[in-house]
Amino acid sequence: MKIRVRYRNNSGEVTAGAARAFRIGMTLLAMTAVALLSALITMRLAIHTGEVEVPNLSSLTLEEAAEKTSSAQLNLTVENRFYSTTVPAGRVLSQSPSPGASVRKGWHMRITESMGPQRVSIPDTVGMNERDAGMAIRRASLDLGAIAHMPSPGPADTVLAQTPPANAEGVDKPEVSLLLSQPESATPRAYVMPNLVGMSYSAASAKMREMDLRVYAIIPQPAPVAVDPNAPTGTAPPAPVATLPAGVVLTQNPAAGMRVSTTDTPRVKMSASAIATPSATPAPSATPASPAGAVAPRPSAPVVRQPAAIPTIVR
Repeated sequence: MKIRVRYRNNSGEVTAGAARAFRIGMTLLAMTAVALLSALITMRLAIHTGEVEVPNLSSLTLEEAAEKTSSAQLNLTVENRFYSTTVPAGRVLSQSPSPGASVRKGWHMRITESMGPQRVSIPDTVGMNERDAGMAIRRASLDLGAIAHMPSPGPADTVLAQTPPANAEGVDKPEVSLLLSQPESATPRAYVMPNLVGMSYSAASAKMREMDLRVYAIIPQPAPVAVDPNAPTGTAPPAPVATLPAGVVLTQNPAAGMRVSTTDTPRVKMSASAIATPSATPAPSATPASPAGAVAPRPSAPVVRQPAAIPTIVR
């Protein structure tokens, strides 16, 4: 049995389909570009249609400036007042934005009002409390400016300084700023503990006084001298042997580098003046027998050791 296979040549249909898809894609792309361009043109026209030109308000009265900005569909705000020797009182000294700028309708314009030449005298409020100083400033037709505080001894809220100073001339702005006192902080001042080991007590105390601190020294008493029971009567005890110079700092608390404050009490341990030489323990010896009729010797008194003395605290 024979099978015949016939091939169909459809290359023309494939080419026609690809061309048709390309044309559809280009049409969609062109429509998208046209839509974006139309949206941009519409937004630009809408924005520029809502813009106005800022008028020139220089040297106008406040009423004239308000009327001119209202006709331009803008809002007006008086932001500051300054003295001026060139612009009469009650007129516009400066404005923002500047004339000729393009802004949206309803924009808030800010102007500075001229108060003319300075005609008031700056009162002296140093030493007054905050309430009296504020009343004195307002009585002089001035405004109370910034208020700052600084720790200072004495009553709180007392005027330490003012700006501008009393009776100043050539002042730009009609306001007085005050510097008031406040109670000093109750937080103790902190320091870094120095290394006092090896110093004498006087040097260590002077070092701590530089930080407004006092140091307390603990001086141990030397050990008592042991009495030899076999020593002949009237023999002097052995002299103590000094091992370190007297009054040298051996240890300290807190350690060097630690944080200390005025509420802390640093302590140091000083070297004693001398340490006694320990007595030698006598070797036991045999007691000879007493002859008949001889009187037995009285036994020696026991060794009495004094208790160690309590350490002395030196301020």
